[in-house]
Amino acid sequence: MTSVRVRAGRRTVEVHRPDKVLFPGGGGAKEYTKADLVAYHREIARFMLPHLKGRPLMLERHPNGLDGPMFMQKNVQDHYPDWIRRVEVAKEGGTVLHPVCDDTATLVYLADQACLTLHRWPARIPSGGTPDHPDLMVFDLDPATDDFEPVRDTARLLHALLGELGLPAAPMTTGSRGLHIVVPLDGRHGFDEVHTFARDVADTLAGEHPGRLTTEARKKDRGDRLYLDIQRNAYAQTVVAPFTVRARPGAPVAVPVGWEQLDDPQLTAQRWTIADAAGQAETKPWSGLLRGGRALGPARRRLDALRG
Repeated sequence: MTSVRVRAGRRTVEVHRPDKVLFPGGGGAKEYTKADLVAYHREIARFMLPHLKGRPLMLERHPNGLDGPMFMQKNVQDHYPDWIRRVEVAKEGGTVLHPVCDDTATLVYLADQACLTLHRWPARIPSGGTPDHPDLMVFDLDPATDDFEPVRDTARLLHALLGELGLPAAPMTTGSRGLHIVVPLDGRHGFDEVHTFARDVADTLAGEHPGRLTTEARKKDRGDRLYLDIQRNAYAQTVVAPFTVRARPGAPVAVPVGWEQLDDPQLTAQRWTIADAAGQAETKPWSGLLRGGRALGPARRRLDALRG
């Protein structure tokens, strides 16, 4: 089949080669085509779009599926339709024209472009301004092995520390190996301040558990310790979006979860795929979280007191 026309919200989007295999089967993994990815984007849109709207995106594209080459796209190409929103963002020596996904039609179009994974900025675009004040702080719990127990244990430790600092937080499976712990902010602070605060939190936790946790960016210096990665909080860095598909066999999905779900022995970073992620979304595990953005001032004072 050469192409089909798919209704997506108020628009109709042409999907080319819908039967093209993006996720090959085998080894226990199910096969998924471009049509499957498009169907998933249409199904998950009402849950996913609130996490994407107003944010610059970086696109992870696999034109020939997992078995072919991959490239990361920041600058939007000329052939993108004019109804897809763009935002020009400053970079060293120039600017980058990022795509923004505000509607279901854009989600479907990106699926047609074999964009498997959407990476979002932790800041939204203010009216007439630059996205330089993040409204999210993200801790990436990156284990040294595929064992999920250290991830589960570290998430609980970090949750307790953030609770001491008066900061709400919620976990998300990454669809890869670890978890992201997401803290909503009120957008008062710049990237440098948020990055520094996240680093100090991670250093504090690693200092309390030096045999289990590390903030060493170089893999050779981590040993078998879990890496507390806070680099996604710097300017122009991106993080995988909630409900986005990961470029791995079986099409696993990054999915928000509730803290009580950490007790489920079946929970892993790849627990959900495009076949069942919408069911988890229906439970609304982050209900109300994103409306509770906090300032870092009080948390900074508590952290400084804790660190002595």
